Amino acid sequence: MWSQKVRCIMPDKRAGSGSGDISGVKFLTVAEVASVMRVSKMTVYRLVHSGELPAVRVGRSFRVPEDAVDEYLRRSFFQTG
Repeated sequence: MWSQKVRCIMPDKRAGSGSGDISGVKFLTVAEVASVMRVSKMTVYRLVHSGELPAVRVGRSFRVPEDAVDEYLRRSFFQTG
């Protein structure tokens, strides 16, 4: 069982909006994130628990904001050659 607490800090990208409304955020399950990233679910859980990938805990499940997955992949991408 994981002993770390996971926090999700989601900056509001809309200018002038201080309400913190997240109604437009699309959340993905761990399985969906694993499919998008083409990795195992365990890899996604490791990223969430290490804090590299922000997530929201819903009951016993995690939900990851789609924008966070996109940002993680952008940060991780590198050019070769």
